[in-house]
Amino acid sequence: MSLSNSPASSLSRLLASTALLAASLSPAFAQTNDSGQEEAGGDDFHNDDAIVVTAPYLERLDILAGTSVLTGDQLTNDLRGQIGDSLTKLPGISSTSFAPGSSRPVLRGFQGPRVRVLTDGIGALDASNTSVDHAVTINPLTAQRIEVLRGPAVLLFGGDAIGGAVNVIDKRIPRDVPDEAFHIDAIAGYGSAANDYSIGGSLDVPLSDTLVFHVNGAYRDTGDTDISGFVLAPELRADVLAQVAEETEEGNLDEAAELAETADQQDTIANTASRTVSAATGLAYIGEGGNIGFSVSYYDTNYGVPARPGAEHAHGDEDGGEEEEEEGPVTIDLEQIRVDLRAGVNLGDGFFESLNLRAGYSDYEHTEFEGDEVGTVFTVEGIEARAELVQNERNGWRGVIGTQLLVRDFNAIGAEAFVPKNSVESIALFTIQEIDLGNFEVEVAGRYDSTDISSNIVSFDRSFDSVSGALGLAYAPDESGLKVGVNVSRSERAPSPEELLSNGPHIATQAFEIGNPTFTTEKSLGGELYARWNSEGIQLSATVYANIFDDYIFETATGAEEDGLPVFQFFQQDATYYGVEASASFVVGRAGGFEFVTDGVADFVRAKIRNGGGPVPRIPPLRLLGGIGAQSDAIDLRAELEWSDSQNRVTTFETPTSSFTMVNASAAWRPLGKNGGVTLLASANNIFDVNARRHASFTKDFVPLSGRDIRVSAKFSF
Repeated sequence: MSLSNSPASSLSRLLASTALLAASLSPAFAQTNDSGQEEAGGDDFHNDDAIVVTAPYLERLDILAGTSVLTGDQLTNDLRGQIGDSLTKLPGISSTSFAPGSSRPVLRGFQGPRVRVLTDGIGALDASNTSVDHAVTINPLTAQRIEVLRGPAVLLFGGDAIGGAVNVIDKRIPRDVPDEAFHIDAIAGYGSAANDYSIGGSLDVPLSDTLVFHVNGAYRDTGDTDISGFVLAPELRADVLAQVAEETEEGNLDEAAELAETADQQDTIANTASRTVSAATGLAYIGEGGNIGFSVSYYDTNYGVPARPGAEHAHGDEDGGEEEEEEGPVTIDLEQIRVDLRAGVNLGDGFFESLNLRAGYSDYEHTEFEGDEVGTVFTVEGIEARAELVQNERNGWRGVIGTQLLVRDFNAIGAEAFVPKNSVESIALFTIQEIDLGNFEVEVAGRYDSTDISSNIVSFDRSFDSVSGALGLAYAPDESGLKVGVNVSRSERAPSPEELLSNGPHIATQAFEIGNPTFTTEKSLGGELYARWNSEGIQLSATVYANIFDDYIFETATGAEEDGLPVFQFFQQDATYYGVEASASFVVGRAGGFEFVTDGVADFVRAKIRNGGGPVPRIPPLRLLGGIGAQSDAIDLRAELEWSDSQNRVTTFETPTSSFTMVNASAAWRPLGKNGGVTLLASANNIFDVNARRHASFTKDFVPLSGRDIRVSAKFSF
């Protein structure tokens, strides 16, 4: 399959065709009365009334798909440097927490290529799915709204998104024309645990009744992260202390002293500082018959990668032998320039309501340094585009038909390029249809993906055809607020280049990673049963789910060593996932202008490799989170407790994780009232300074979560 000569040429042809489309349909912009746009007014930087843009043609997407949303003051309170760490209080979500500078979301125990991280409906076009140490190039500081999507509607965004999709909505391409001379949103904050300073802002200026200009920027600077107690987990610290005794007995006193220093590190995780800068500008035409807009954005971050004890490894010397070098701390310097396009044309009252186009082009590079020396340089040039024909609703039937294109060129340059240069070309067709039958609602989704993965370096070229489908049925008795339903799916995904082609040392993960070029597609049969009740003062939701995999691909330690590094190898075997997630919120009383609320979240997942393979690695344990709060137009107060169980179901060479309990509290004050545009927030996280670790983290044995963290922030909209 050959979709283009390069991502850049694909983009140029796409932009040319879009310009032609816009020109040919410009009369429709002037003649159609229904603009298909939300009215202006959703103008807070993190707005509780933010526009839902993931699939505006599905009026009740959040019911069947089980959407979780983070917005408003909750988003501001939970903002962290990476998207994964900003979502962990939502049901069914954990985080890879590799380091403060690199963290992806974990949904229902799934991570990596099984979770799509999107910005306004298309991928981040970075290298974050290549390895857990690579940052996601989405700055939460500039987010208006973060949505977590599950169920049949996820097939809109990828057949590989078995765990779900995380979609970050921002304003780089404006959606509204302000009804004022200009509009400013701003946010600033400080966190004590890492001496974390952050500031962000955006400006929207109407140039006419239909044309709006946007610019935004954000800056974040953090020091090394403070923790409670020892950096190393008890099992790892015991191993290092045993090595101290062994080296001492053998008379290697310098090595023993160095190991003892490592074992005794406490209070602060060295080499976890970070700095992030982002900026974007955009221009959009928003008319009665449609819209078209583009943006150019820049993302730059530099962050440290904590060292795994004992991860020093051999390098070749000038004579071809091997010698062990003393390496400096590993840091990653990352830069991305990105161009985005969004367009929509209203097609009137025929079978189709509108045509929507979304595209993005990325030029990405990051360098992994060993001290001051360049280790490996990773580059990604890619384009992702999608076009959707939205159907007009007819007698309760609505839907969308679309296509999606991805072209990505990846290269790793250096002595420790663990994945060879490769290209991915993928094209997909998808549809989702909803039928409203009164008390019943049916949702049907289907997707076909054709993916070609090639690498001239290792003479590899394979194509994969994947077919995925889903069916949802929901029942809601009249006026009761209750909805019960079932979703079933058959998902298939092609192996990633990393799963197929990895074969070498990786300095940032401090592991020797090995793939398998003979892997076939991964298949999953999934199902979920859910019940939701939404009435005055009460919201309840519970979901039970299961996935049965054929040819499941996973990475695990083998116990072997290469170049002085532990070997992590990809395997393919059948597997089973099942779990439950639930949430509840109750208004328990009202007095003095306050509404008193109690709420809670619970989630649990268990996963195993079938035929005696044991547990799947890095599966989060049972988690419970509950809180109480008082809310009014001017003041919100909240206290919460999060308990995570120990995880002792571990695979070979994986260590268990202890349970922990964290207590948090927060307050928000709106001095000018609910719609006054000013909010001041303060929170205390991990108040009792416990030593906590996420089992889903690749680095959890030497990168615990931060200790006590006092955070203050202010946001403005005017």
